[in-house]
Amino acid sequence: MNARIVLDGSGLTRAQLVSIARQGAGVELDAGQLQAVQRAAEFLAGKVRCGEPIYGVTTGFGSNADKLLGAHRARDELPGGNPASNEGTLLEELQHNLIVTHAVCVGEPLAIPTVRAMLAIRVNTLMRGHSGIRVDTLRALAELLNRDVIPVIPCKGSVGASGDLAPLSHLAIVLLGGGEAFFAGERMHGAEALRRAGLQPITLSYKEGLALNNGTAQMLATAVLALDRLDYLLRVADLAAAMTLDAFAGRSGALRADVHALRPHPGQVDAAAHVRELLRDSTLVDIPYHLVPRFRTWTAQSWGDAEERERSFDIAWEWVPPNQRHGREAFYRRFLPFKGGKKHQPQDAYCLRCMPQVHGAVRDAWMQACRVIDVELNAVTDNPLIFPDNADTERVEQQVISAGHFHGMPLALAMSYVKAAIPVLASISERRLNKLVDPATNDGLPAFLTGNEDGTDSGFMIVQYTAAALVNDLATRAHPASVYSIPTSANAEDHVSMGTNEARHVLSMMDDLGDVLALELYTAAQALDYRQEMLGAARRLAARGDWQAFADKVGNAPREGDPQQAQFRDEVQALAAQLAAAVGFRPGAAVHEAHARIRETIPFMPRDRAMDRDVAEACRLVRERRLG
Repeated sequence: MNARIVLDGSGLTRAQLVSIARQGAGVELDAGQLQAVQRAAEFLAGKVRCGEPIYGVTTGFGSNADKLLGAHRARDELPGGNPASNEGTLLEELQHNLIVTHAVCVGEPLAIPTVRAMLAIRVNTLMRGHSGIRVDTLRALAELLNRDVIPVIPCKGSVGASGDLAPLSHLAIVLLGGGEAFFAGERMHGAEALRRAGLQPITLSYKEGLALNNGTAQMLATAVLALDRLDYLLRVADLAAAMTLDAFAGRSGALRADVHALRPHPGQVDAAAHVRELLRDSTLVDIPYHLVPRFRTWTAQSWGDAEERERSFDIAWEWVPPNQRHGREAFYRRFLPFKGGKKHQPQDAYCLRCMPQVHGAVRDAWMQACRVIDVELNAVTDNPLIFPDNADTERVEQQVISAGHFHGMPLALAMSYVKAAIPVLASISERRLNKLVDPATNDGLPAFLTGNEDGTDSGFMIVQYTAAALVNDLATRAHPASVYSIPTSANAEDHVSMGTNEARHVLSMMDDLGDVLALELYTAAQALDYRQEMLGAARRLAARGDWQAFADKVGNAPREGDPQQAQFRDEVQALAAQLAAAVGFRPGAAVHEAHARIRETIPFMPRDRAMDRDVAEACRLVRERRLG
């Protein structure tokens, strides 16, 4: 049996909801809190017996709120009417019709995890005891979840106020024996799904239709699942940035804790700390400039030793003669006078140096949305609200209060913030990927990360195209839905949130964001292999002690008889000695672990091959949370 999570209306967490949605956890209803549910239902029934006018109970809904229900059906007096029909009371018919006429969504069905989350959210909010639903009806709703009867809910149709009326009606209609549901992996009529699960259809009582379909469950469920995905992808983004920084042999100063203490945005501080941890034990980051060779295309004369001839690349440096060092004497006292793969500049490009600020700003958007969602998870979001314990008044309008908790704008604006942040995270990832493949910016790595000895290889060129296309697609989808209200219900509902569209867009954007990050990791793994192999080749060549073989890798050497020849030799030997003494060149421990996981299924690509399987595998590793 799956684990059970106790719902009491006050303690539901995002992690618990994800467990219900994605891991199949069931729910239990807190016995003590059910007493509050029962008290509200009994209070409401008493007010109805007293003949009190109550919105949505003894009146119509929305623009029909000015219509009080009569004692009998006027339509029974119409020609062809049937006064003896067994249709239940008008009050029951009102609730029934609310559900069956509001279930009008269109589009593909919501994913089963989203609907499971919606069920749990609806049960939890009704457990607060301010909705007037009966305990038996609430238990029947919980049993849909526990017995895996998952209503079919088309994805489009909610304007986010009065909550998610249309999708929640699709959810509730299955309780009545209508609609459709998934059961045991099969899509079927709602009544058949109930029968197979051993459940019976129910008849709705006072306000129960409103209690079931008036609230923010779809936008909230979707938002929680989207934020859970983004939480993971933020870690993946940091990992991708760390692997790329190692592949660049970049600078770590921009990650220092004391630097970020001067501008302590929480997300920025967290991002910098996380990347520092991912890079722990790296000997590539902050490597001296002069030790890093640049790629040179392999030729048959590149390597003399038999083992070395197995390589598919060559390496090179340029010597800086004394007459080009004027004004740079201090620099060349610290670093040997050789130009290899690393540019002599103390700072990296923005996509590396400003990574904490950009990743951190996205983290801050995520944290703000989480704060809003955590409040909403344990909020009452239907209307009207029942206050049975207001003992200081006899007036029903003080005990049954029409309010606006169904309005989704708190969630909508929070998700608008997240929606705008998603292409930002994807964009900086694509910029790092582009920097890796561009020989003008990749600090000595091969163009498009392939040897291309014969001019026939494209390498990782088109991987960047795909990433660019995804970033553009994300950017064009980032327009906020929340700023465009379209009034509904004959202007009775004259301002709506569109929060459900907002949350649905954000969740749908997660796959593309994950794919961009996967493409960066795929590319960074190739670049990291080249960087380590090139440094390793330089170190092994230096360790051989063959001065001339090492000097052959250095361009701009003085000619025979040039008085600078002795200085050149001394400085080349100093470079070789430093490389030979190096303990090894390795990425951060966490980066190494992620790289090894990638290499379990995606081998290094020394020359062109079909890349479709590699790309699909990289995306799968991210989607299945195997990285980060």
